Amino acid sequence: MSERNWERDVLIKLAMAAVQEQRSARRWKIFFRLMSFAFLFMVFFSVSGWLGNGEAALNKGKHTALVDMQGVIASNTLASADNLIPSLQDAFEDKDTQGVILRINSPGGSPVQAGQINDEINRLRAKYPEIPLYVVVEDICASGGYYVAAAADKIFVDKASLIGSIGVLMDGFGFTGAMEKLGVERRLVTAGANKGFMDPFSELRPEQREYAQQMLAQIHEQFIDVVRKGRGKRLKETPDTFSGLVWNGQAGIEMGLADGYGSVESVARDVIKAEDIVDYTVKEGLADRLASRFGAGVASAFGFSTQAGVALR
Repeated sequence: MSERNWERDVLIKLAMAAVQEQRSARRWKIFFRLMSFAFLFMVFFSVSGWLGNGEAALNKGKHTALVDMQGVIASNTLASADNLIPSLQDAFEDKDTQGVILRINSPGGSPVQAGQINDEINRLRAKYPEIPLYVVVEDICASGGYYVAAAADKIFVDKASLIGSIGVLMDGFGFTGAMEKLGVERRLVTAGANKGFMDPFSELRPEQREYAQQMLAQIHEQFIDVVRKGRGKRLKETPDTFSGLVWNGQAGIEMGLADGYGSVESVARDVIKAEDIVDYTVKEGLADRLASRFGAGVASAFGFSTQAGVALR
């Protein structure tokens, strides 16, 4: 009887040991799965931009700070003041930054956004006088893009870059003639004589056109003042300088709109003397991309549209 009990105890112990081993193996399996998932999660969201600027965080030595301004300057875009200003602040505040390069490829956009970026560049240059800021133009730096560039210590271009377009516009469409031909009546009720100003389905009265022209002229003068202040004696003014024309990089240098030829790499190497380049540009994360695309899709589905506005382009 005792022998059978002994055998039974051994079998029970072996069974319990097997169960515990299976549980332990299952725990380790779950652990490694979780670790693998966490690793993939970190890699995915780092690439997507949710974890911030990893390149800047990993930098350990003296370097040239790079900030990109790409596309139309407007709110809720990569070239907005909300994105550019924090990027520039991070670049200047890093103790290892030897110089900042603002790489611009923009046709222009909002005078408000461009003005805010220009003001912040001037503030940062005054706060960190030992750190120069240079603009490197890629394909185009026109209108609002040049408004921003004028705040730099120097502007470098390619001989085929497009630069200038120092002017202001307000665009829109008028459909009154087509409506008359189609027999369509516009029913617009307003409180205020000029509340329907720039409505595309109403006639633009002469006094309203004159008012719009005066407003654009004021903004144009603000633009001109910014360029004159930023470029100083380097600017060789002609009757066409502030006419809204665009010039290539070679003509831009001759006119004093730019200082010389250069790329990001050549300016970092030969001007700043710090070949290592660290990108401080705020990147659009996956959440932002999904949100913007979702918003655009909703707007398209419901037929939303934007009205005419003032632009530096």
